[in-house]
Amino acid sequence: MEATTLVPAAAGRSALADRPTAVVIGSGFGGIAAAIRLQARGYQVSLLEMRDQPGGRASVYRQGGFTFDAGPTIVTAPFLVDELFALGGRKTADYVKIVPVTPFYRIVFHDGRAFEYTGNEAEIIAQIEKFEPDDVPGYRRFVARSQAIFDKAFTELADQPFSTVWDMVRVAPDLVRLRSHESVYKLISRYIKNEQLRQVFSFHPLLIGGNPFDSSSIYSMIHYLERKWGVHFAMGGTGAIVDGLLRLFAEMGGELHLNARAEEITVGARGEATGVRTADGRTFPAGVVVSNGDAANTYRKLVAPEHRRKWTDRKLERMRYSMGLFVVYFGTDRTYPNLAHHTIVLGERYKELLHDIFKNKVLADDFSLYLHAPTRTDPTLAPPGGECFYVLSPVPNLLGEIDWNAVKDRYADAILESLEIPALCPDLRQHIVTRRIMTPQDFETDLDAFRGSAFQFEPILTQSAWFRPHNVSEDVPGLYFVGAGTHPGAGMPGVLSSAKVLDRVIPAVAGG
Repeated sequence: MEATTLVPAAAGRSALADRPTAVVIGSGFGGIAAAIRLQARGYQVSLLEMRDQPGGRASVYRQGGFTFDAGPTIVTAPFLVDELFALGGRKTADYVKIVPVTPFYRIVFHDGRAFEYTGNEAEIIAQIEKFEPDDVPGYRRFVARSQAIFDKAFTELADQPFSTVWDMVRVAPDLVRLRSHESVYKLISRYIKNEQLRQVFSFHPLLIGGNPFDSSSIYSMIHYLERKWGVHFAMGGTGAIVDGLLRLFAEMGGELHLNARAEEITVGARGEATGVRTADGRTFPAGVVVSNGDAANTYRKLVAPEHRRKWTDRKLERMRYSMGLFVVYFGTDRTYPNLAHHTIVLGERYKELLHDIFKNKVLADDFSLYLHAPTRTDPTLAPPGGECFYVLSPVPNLLGEIDWNAVKDRYADAILESLEIPALCPDLRQHIVTRRIMTPQDFETDLDAFRGSAFQFEPILTQSAWFRPHNVSEDVPGLYFVGAGTHPGAGMPGVLSSAKVLDRVIPAVAGG
C-alpha cells in the first residue's frame, strides 16, 4: 500500500519549518492527543500510522452501508477532549457533537432480571431496592469510598509521571489507606451483599482489560468518574472524534502519514532516540519520539536489544497481559427499539468464567457480553430501517493457544443465538445482512498487540503506575510513551491523560 501524507496548507508550512521536530508512532487517541499537545507546545510533529486509516483501536469499519466503530464506544470524561480543542483555540462542538447516553448501561442477567445503571443516585437506589433493599446503605458508603479513590487516583495522579521509585513511595501511604491491594470485587463485597449487585458494581475493570477479582480496587473509582461526568457518545460514532481531532491537528500544522509502519526507533551514539525509520525506508529525524503503539512491541520490535537494560524481551514476556476480545460487528434489516445503547449481558457463571478467561485461558462454552447498539442514539450509522451493532466477548489472549480460524464462526453463531431472547434481539440471525469478526489473532496481526491482548498489561497493582513502562523511557533518552501500555492505563480517560503527562516531562521549546 502506498504511503499517504496529510500535510498543512502551503501557506502555513514556512512558519513551521524552524520548529524542533517530534515524531509520534500510532494514531490512536493517545497518539493523536500527544501530537496535538506537542504541536501546541511548539514542536513540528509527524504522526505515523501503520494502517491506511487513522484511529488505531478507534478506527472505523464500513460495510454494507453500516458504519461500525471498531473499538472504544464509551466516552467518559469528555472534558479531556475539550482540552485538546482548546489548545488549538477551538471548541469541540465546532468539530464533533458529543451527547449524553442514558441509561449508562442496561445490565441483563441470565435469569431475565435487568438493572438500569444511570448517573442519578435516586434512580440507582431504586434499582438496588428491586434486588436487595438492605444493600442501599452499603451502596452509599461505597460511593463515598469510590469518590475518595477518584480524588486521589484520578484527580491527583492520572496526569502525573511515575518516573522514579520515589514517585511511587510518595503515594504509597495513600494507596495503603485506600486498600489498593484489595481487588475491586473484594472492595465491593465489603459494602454490598447481593451477588448480582456485586456484579453490577464490579464489572468496570473488564472495560480496561482487568479481572474484577484481581484488578486493584483503585479501579473502583470508575463508578464515581461516570457519576461525575456521565457516559457519552459521539454522533457519527467514536471515529467522528478521531476525525475532528485530526482536522484540528492539521489546522495547527501537524502532518499525518498513513501507511507508515515504524520499523525502527533510531538511536544515537549516546543512546538517545534520534528519530524513526519506517518499513518503506523513509526516515523521520526527531529530538522527541513518542510511541502510542503497543508498549511491549515498541520495545521488542523497534528498539534494538543492546539499547534495553530494563525492558528486555524476557521481562516483557513475564508481564501479565490483558484478556483478548472476540468481536462480532453486524447489521440488521430491522430495528430493536427496546434496546439500550449499551447492554451488559452477564451469564450464570461470573467468577468461574473470568477464571477460565484469565487463569485457565480456555474458551468456555458460556460467555458474558457487551452489546453496543449505536443506532439507538444515531440512526444514520445504518441504512434506513436497519440497526448497527457490535457484540464483544472477553476471551483468553493468545497464550490460550486457541485456533481462532477454526472456531470463530461457531463461536460467533453461538453468541448471536444467545442474544435471541425477548429482552434483547428476537429472531436476530434471520435479520442479519452483514457481519464481520475480529479475534485476538486479528488484534495481534492488524493492531500489533503483543499476545493479542486487547488492553496491553493487565491492570493489577503490581503493573500499575511505576510498575509498568514509564511515560519517560527508562532505556532510551528522548523516547516517551502514551496509550494503554503506560501510566495511567487503558480506556479513553486513561490514554488521553497519558498524553497530559507529556506536558510535564518533555522539554519545553526554547522561546515557546
